[in-house]
Amino acid sequence: MFRLGDSFDVAVNQNTVDKLVQRANASILIGTSSWKEQFVEALTVSPGDDDGDNEGEEPPSPSCADYIMHFLTLFWKIIFAFIPPTDMAGGYLCFVISILCIGVVTAIIGDVASHFGCTLGIKDSVTAIVFVALGTSIPDTFASKVAAIQDKYADASVGNVTGSNAVNVFLGIGVAWTIAACYHAFHGREFEVQPGTLAFSVTLFCTEALVAILVLVCRRNPKIGGELGGPKKAKYLTAVFFFSLWIIYLVMSSLEAYGIIKGF
Repeated sequence: MFRLGDSFDVAVNQNTVDKLVQRANASILIGTSSWKEQFVEALTVSPGDDDGDNEGEEPPSPSCADYIMHFLTLFWKIIFAFIPPTDMAGGYLCFVISILCIGVVTAIIGDVASHFGCTLGIKDSVTAIVFVALGTSIPDTFASKVAAIQDKYADASVGNVTGSNAVNVFLGIGVAWTIAACYHAFHGREFEVQPGTLAFSVTLFCTEALVAILVLVCRRNPKIGGELGGPKKAKYLTAVFFFSLWIIYLVMSSLEAYGIIKGF
């Protein structure tokens, strides 16, 4: 017979399924339909991600940290609210304008970092690998974190890091240098770029990247369970080791830039 307890279980399971479907749809349908909606979202304090949304709980309210981050980023939220909504022109207009805005922000970051380094007496090469690289890589770091948590495999997380750097090197430098070379050739001049400390920095980076790849390969041991995550001890040791690689790269590149150690 169909008892009352069975009916309650079915209702709970159905509610859970509906909530999961709703959350999945919300994660897929990311976009806006009007500028009004974008400005409302920009001016509204939203709570952080809450993975513990259980049955019967009220929607989470913004925390103190959410309010602090909101007011710190309010200027940029309002600026980027002017970008055309995703519903216009099938999203292509939003994509193109977003890319242009990212380019403008990147140029601003480069100029601010250069002036900041000049004010403190820091060389441009050190400013680039410390402040500019850190500021432009933080979004990739959080994107890799989200991918590592939500994806069953580490492909999206690791691929995001390597793909981002590949675009920066091959597309970012390649397009800029190609335009510069064409410009100088049009005016009858040769386009030359002095390497400076680039050889030492790139060699050190490639060496540490190879070490990081070997660590990921070694972590495929069944006792650990995969490239990312795994047992708490292995997880924290890997994180500390990777962070130390970054510190070593900054220290060694900075020492070479100031002539304390000899490069090549």
